[in-house]
Amino acid sequence: MSEKLSYKQHISAQFNAELDAIKNDLLEMGGKVENQIELATEALLQTDSEPAEAAILIDRSINRLEVEIDEQCARILARRQPAASDLRLIIAIAKVTTDLERIGDEASKVARVAIKLAPVQSPQPTELRFRRIANHVNRMLRQSLDAFARQSVEQAVKVVLSDADIDDDYHSAMTELQQAMRTHPDHIEYLMEQVWALRSLERIGDHASSIAEQVVYLARGVDIRHADNEGLRNLIN
Repeated sequence: MSEKLSYKQHISAQFNAELDAIKNDLLEMGGKVENQIELATEALLQTDSEPAEAAILIDRSINRLEVEIDEQCARILARRQPAASDLRLIIAIAKVTTDLERIGDEASKVARVAIKLAPVQSPQPTELRFRRIANHVNRMLRQSLDAFARQSVEQAVKVVLSDADIDDDYHSAMTELQQAMRTHPDHIEYLMEQVWALRSLERIGDHASSIAEQVVYLARGVDIRHADNEGLRNLIN
C-alpha cells in the first residue's frame, strides 16, 4: 500500500514539475513579447531602424517557444489525461501561447514600418497618442500575464475593461491621421504606414485582453469573451 502511495506521489510530483516548466516557458515568451513591443514602438517614434531590427530578431525565439509549448501541452494531454482543473490550465496555456505569438507578429509589423520610415522626415501628428497607446497595450500585456501567473480574476477583469480606453485612443488617432492626410496630401504614403502601425497596436491590446479572459476561464471556469461590462464587474464585486 505504501509503495502504491509513493508511486502516485512520484507521478504527481512529475506532473506538477511538467506544468511548472510549461508555465515558466509561457512567462519567458511573454517577457520576450513585451521587449519586442518596446523595441518596435521606440524604433518608430525615434525613426531608428536598429531597435526595429532587434525586435524582428526576437520574433524567431518567440516562434520557437510557441512550438515548444505546444509540444509540451500535447505530451501532457496524451500521457497524463489531466482532470478538470489541470485540463483547463493546459487549454488556457495553449490559447495564451497563440495570443502571444500573434502579438509578436503585430510587433514585427510595427518594426517593419519603423524600418521603412526611418529615412523619411515627415510630420508625426499622432506621436503622443501613439506613445500612450503603446505604453497602454504593453501594460495590459504585463498585467494580464501577471494575472495569469497569480490566477487573479480581479486583475484580469480590469485588463479586459481597460481595452475600451485603447479603442477610444485608437479612433482618435485615426481621426488625427485622416486630418493630416487632408492637410499634407504629399505625405499620404508615410501617414498610411502610421495607420498600419496603429492598427497593429490596437490588435495587440485585443490579444492582451484575450489573455486576461483566459485567466478568468482558468480560475473560475467561466467564458467571458462576450460578457458586457456589467457582467464583468459582477465577477469582482
